Amino acid sequence: MEKMNFEQFKADVHRTLISKLDLEKLSTIQSSKAKQAVASLVQSIIVEGKMPLSAAEKERIQSDLLDEVFGLGPLEGLLRDPKVSDILVNNKDLVYIERGGILQKTDVAFRDDRHILQIIDRIVSKVGRRVDESSPMVDARLPDGSRVNAIIPPLALDGPALSIRRFGTGPLSADALINLKTVSTEMLQVLAAAVRARISILISGGTGAGKTTFLNLLSHYIPENERLVSIEDAAELQLAQENVVRLETRPPNVEGQGAIRQRQLLINSLRMRPDRIIIGEVRGDEAFDMLQAMNTGHEGSMTTIHANTTRDALSRLESMVAMGNIGLPERTVRHQIASALTIVVQCARLSDGSRKVMNISEITGMDENVISMHDIFTFVKKGIGPNGNVIGEFRPTGIRPKFLERLRVSGILLPGSLFETSLGVS
Repeated sequence: MEKMNFEQFKADVHRTLISKLDLEKLSTIQSSKAKQAVASLVQSIIVEGKMPLSAAEKERIQSDLLDEVFGLGPLEGLLRDPKVSDILVNNKDLVYIERGGILQKTDVAFRDDRHILQIIDRIVSKVGRRVDESSPMVDARLPDGSRVNAIIPPLALDGPALSIRRFGTGPLSADALINLKTVSTEMLQVLAAAVRARISILISGGTGAGKTTFLNLLSHYIPENERLVSIEDAAELQLAQENVVRLETRPPNVEGQGAIRQRQLLINSLRMRPDRIIIGEVRGDEAFDMLQAMNTGHEGSMTTIHANTTRDALSRLESMVAMGNIGLPERTVRHQIASALTIVVQCARLSDGSRKVMNISEITGMDENVISMHDIFTFVKKGIGPNGNVIGEFRPTGIRPKFLERLRVSGILLPGSLFETSLGVS
């Protein structure tokens, strides 16, 4: 059947279906029974339409319309693919996905801008938000925890745009990340020991570099007898512990009131008797309170930050403290950072879509007015393979970290061979 005629017939069936459905009554019926009822109705409408269709075409119309009624329309097929990590709707005719770290254009399309708006409204209404001309930007979540951002005209010039950042069904295991060559066994052994010894860690990297995934992994090494409080702008963490209290910020309402920011949640969390505080991403003036907490009884806390290098991560952290208008001298702020943090982990997404831990660096204190830091492990890039894959290896720098003494006091002994430069893991 000609594509134009097929799409037109499907649109006609959809209109007829909506006119015959009692959506209010449908919402009270059990999901499986409701789908069966709608499927039967679609089949009868197709028969009444007397359009010559193959069995495959009838099945496709039924599947597409069930997705329209019960799901997110054209996006449902993409959401069913576990390998798709990002869904990016630029406009009604242009939808991209990220699969395996690589952006790809899809053949998915919406009928018109109104169709996209209906899908956006379906998402945001479930979490008590709204999107319209007076509030043209919105953040929301899907039931599986995927993060959604939508922006509509007049701010979006080419029609409504929708971005969905998806998360796996569960945190990746250490073996999985080692098999993916994201990190070496030796690097993970050192980081696991540092977590158990309550050494505070900052995970740095760009967008999509795997910072949250790595933070979830490190949480596996926190002892079960500790109480955690997690603080996030959008709930993404999947911490391994049972004794976790999860907190999330709240955006302002339509009148611009009622916002709850990360700094307020962090100050409140100090009254909740946490052993460690896990901040999904530090991005503002809460940085000062986070450093204070790490310096006053909440050692072993962890967070992520957007930065391209470990040194850049410390500079960004310094700028965030300054956002709080506390008026502290530059040297005092740097001293706070050097005292609170010991390890900075740099993650990156490489040109072939793979994620790597590029550096594990140790902060050793202050040298006059500068924070002293050196690499313990690095990823050395050697070139590009015939398939476009990045070739390289993880190497220790040969420097024995100063925090080995803290590990020893905690009863954790690491072999010195971990840090010898003869070691190389590709």
